[in-house]
Amino acid sequence: MEQQMPACIGIMLDGNRRWAKKNGLPKLEGHRRGYERALECARWVRDRGIKHLAYFVFSTENWNREADEVAYLMKLVEHMVSKNGALPRLSEEGIRLRFIGKREMLAESTQDAMLTAEKQSAQNTQMTLWVGISYGGRAEILEAAKRIAKTGEEVTEESFRKHFWSAEMPDPDIIIRTGNVQRLSNFLLWQAAYSELFFIDTLWPDFSEEMLDRILAEYNKRERRMGR
Repeated sequence: MEQQMPACIGIMLDGNRRWAKKNGLPKLEGHRRGYERALECARWVRDRGIKHLAYFVFSTENWNREADEVAYLMKLVEHMVSKNGALPRLSEEGIRLRFIGKREMLAESTQDAMLTAEKQSAQNTQMTLWVGISYGGRAEILEAAKRIAKTGEEVTEESFRKHFWSAEMPDPDIIIRTGNVQRLSNFLLWQAAYSELFFIDTLWPDFSEEMLDRILAEYNKRERRMGR
């Protein structure tokens, strides 16, 4: 039977700090390795013909971490989206970039770099990479509620969803969380209503192309009734 590919995958990139500790490295090195793996995985997903991939990179709750770690992560994010960073290079490979989250909490230079990367990759069609930075599912729902209240339009699931940061992203068919943690932790709460969930023990920097293929194979074996 021919394998059916999902339209959208969401991945929670968990376990970077634990990976660093396990390997006797500073926790900041774990974040750097996780960033490199995220770039590789985006290419794996694109090469399988999947049109949307969403990463949970930095949550609204992550602002409460130690100041030095937050500062490092913000520097990593700014480098990631800067003109010479890796994400704009992905746009040269046919990947469109979209950023979702509370951008106002980020430095203006980071916000500007995000906007530039989005504009420069807007015509790319091979895959859209949605990057959740300063993102929280509850915050996204609350923001949508505020927006639709201002319009005065009739509230339906369809009209409400149009006001999400991720309005143009299909609901994920699959959500993967690495790091042996079995919860959604405020990631795509509305959109995950009928997602197939995969919680795996592997720490994110050790996630592999073979693991992705095993998850896709298992996804094809599941019966998706969608409430029916």
